[in-house]
This record gives sequence, structure tokens and C-alpha cells, in this order.
Amino acid sequence: MTVNPVAENVLGTIGTICWTVQLIPQIWKSFRTKSTDGLSEWLVLLWGISGVFLGTYNIVQKFNVPLIIQPHLFCALALSSWGQCQYYGRRRSATAALAMCIGVMVVCAGFEVGMIFALRPAYERGQTSGVKAFGVLFSVLVAVGLLPEYYEIWKKKEVIGISVTFMLIDAAGGIFSDLSLAFAPEFDITAAVGYTLVTAMDMVVIVAALILNPRANRRRRLIESNEPSMENVQDQQSVTV
Repeated sequence: MTVNPVAENVLGTIGTICWTVQLIPQIWKSFRTKSTDGLSEWLVLLWGISGVFLGTYNIVQKFNVPLIIQPHLFCALALSSWGQCQYYGRRRSATAALAMCIGVMVVCAGFEVGMIFALRPAYERGQTSGVKAFGVLFSVLVAVGLLPEYYEIWKKKEVIGISVTFMLIDAAGGIFSDLSLAFAPEFDITAAVGYTLVTAMDMVVIVAALILNPRANRRRRLIESNEPSMENVQDQQSVTV
């Protein structure tokens, strides 16, 4: 595809915007319902950590600014959602949940800075294997992170806890980020695989919600319709007496 810096930055910016706000619906849903039931804490924790690897990968290779900002916002929002899992799900105190969240963020930031300085000299000498490994690790963590969520969906036979809007926006962010790479001077296959993997695995959750949630609602309505009302129960008891 023709190199187009403007298209690269515009599409990258749209992807960044999507990945800036994609977790906000999830964070808001957890806050509104005061519950993270159905949302795997491992999903948001591993996704938060994956942002460190993608951030290192993008910075060392000097990608466009939107693609550098993107993984860091992704990391911060994912870890914030993980903090909610500690507060609402595990019933930790607000202080403990906040301290854990900030602690993980600080460790992630320190690790990323260290890795950038460690990998950059070798990359500038043409040794790209270390940087490529970080891109691969990002993809692996994204994939592994969704597996516990798939288990939650299988266990509950419906998609609850996790926001479908979050999944839709996240998938859109992956698509636009993929497209931005297509207009770059050199198409980065490793980054593209990571973005495509995010999109594909998000779509699995979305399709599951479209199929399983209506079925779960029908089951609940059927159960409710088959349950005798309290008045009927009382009438039956009166007749028996």
C-alpha cells in the first residue's frame, strides 16, 4: 500500500482514541453496579501488563506518537479496572486496592524504562530480536488474558460483568491501529499480529454475548413463569388446612 504519513497518523490517532476510552464503559459499569462479577481480574491485569511490552516495542522502534501513547493509556485503564476488581470483587479496602493498583503501575513503569534503555542500543546496531520478542509477548499476554474471561463466560453461560461496549470499542481500536500500520513506510508484521489478535478475540466475546445472553434471558423468564406465586402458594396451604 502507498506510504501516506497523514493517513498513518490519522488512523493511528483514531485507534488511540478508541483505546483511550474503550475501558471507560467497563470502569463505569463496575462503578455503577458496584460489582465486577463475571469480569476476570486476570484479563485486566494481564492486559495492563501487556501494555508495557507493547509500549517498549513501539518506543524503541520510534513509531508515530499516537501508537506510543496508545499502549500506556491502555495499561493505565486496564490496571484501574483491575483495582476495581480488588475493591468490588475481593472486598479489599479502598486504600489497599488503590495501593495495589498504584504499586503495579510503578513497577510496570520502572520495568518499561529499564527495558527501553536495555534494548535501544542493540536495536540501533541492527539487532532486532529482543524488540521483536516484546512484540510477541504483547500478543501472548493479550491472548492468555482473555482465556480466563472465556472461562467465566462458559461457567455462567452468558456474558455478564464485562461491558460489550468495551469490547466493541477495543476491537475498533485494533482495526484502526492495523490500518495505520498499512500506511507506514514499512509494514510491521509483529505489531499487526498483536492488533489483529486483540480484534479477533474481542469479537469472540461480542458474538458470545449476542448468542448466549438472549438464551440466558429466556431461561430466566421461563423459570419465573414456572414459579408459583406467593398468593397461589398461600391459597393451596389454606385449602390443605
